[in-house]
Order: sequence, then C-alpha cells, then structure tokens
Amino acid sequence: MRELSLNVLDIAQNSISANASLIEIELKENADENKLLIGIYDNGKGMTKKQLEAVRDPFFTTRTTRKVGMGIPLFKMAAEMTGGHLEIESEVGVGTRVKAFFNTDHLDFIPIGDMASTMVMLITMNEHIDFLYTRSLGEKSFTLDTRVLREILEGVPFSEPSISAWLKDYINENTKHITEV
Repeated sequence: MRELSLNVLDIAQNSISANASLIEIELKENADENKLLIGIYDNGKGMTKKQLEAVRDPFFTTRTTRKVGMGIPLFKMAAEMTGGHLEIESEVGVGTRVKAFFNTDHLDFIPIGDMASTMVMLITMNEHIDFLYTRSLGEKSFTLDTRVLREILEGVPFSEPSISAWLKDYINENTKHITEV
C-alpha cells in the first residue's frame, strides 16, 4: 500500500467484520527517536490461538468471498521494511490488539497518508460503531471520541455532509497543530 492510512483502514475493516462495537485507533509518534506506533484495538469476537498463529499468512482468511487475506501481512511487511515489527494479541470474546512499530527515519518508511479521510470514512460508514482516535507527537496529542460526539449531536448522523466535513477539518486542524514545529 502507498500509505499507512490504507493499512489502518484495512485492519479496522477486520474489526468491523469481527462485530466490534468499539474500535480504537492510535498513532503515537516520537520524533526524537524517529519511532511511530500505529495501534488498532477492538472489542470484537477475537481469534482463536490457531487463527492468531495463521493471521500473518497471506493465504489465510476467515472470509468466504476470497481465499487470501493481505491486510495483516502487508501491514507487517511495511513495519519490518523499516526495521520495525508487528504484534498481535487476541482473545476469543474479548477482542484483538494490533500494534505496528516503525522507524520513521528509514528509507523504506512509507507516509502515514490521509488519516482524516480514513477516519471520516470509517465513522460515517459505520454509524453503529464507536471509534476512539488518538494522535500524539511527544507531549502533544488530541483525541476524537464518537461516543462524546453522539451526545453533542443529539441524533444527527455522522454522515450528514456538514458533520462529516467538520470531522475531517477537526482531524486535519488538530493533526497540524500537534505536528507543527
């Protein structure tokens, strides 16, 4: 994939397919150490130990619509290409935690990409799921929590054009605020 936000979208789609009601997405950057953690955590149905062992294999998938599952293997490869690694924890009935660690100063580090569009797409197309998005750089951070926004919006759907535009602007403005030097 050309940008990490597309990997995040793909892994979050796995969480949606696992019937998660809450999906947490974390981007934690440490500029001093040139490190990036991308975490996708859910409270979905989780995986058995056998599934967890096989999930890194591109020829393993639980989908019946195709015989390959490239999301985790591509995310793992993107991390490993920078000298990083991927960790997955999962428990049946509890959920799954995927963490990818990157060295951002490595030649093969691909751009984070358009996380605002990724988050807006996830949120507006899955109104029945809550999302907690946190982006941090050193001591600076911001969080978007759809549970809080639902209360404020009092029933107005996230897919309402003015709301989805506001979501994208909010994420972009806060990202710019924490990443500016």
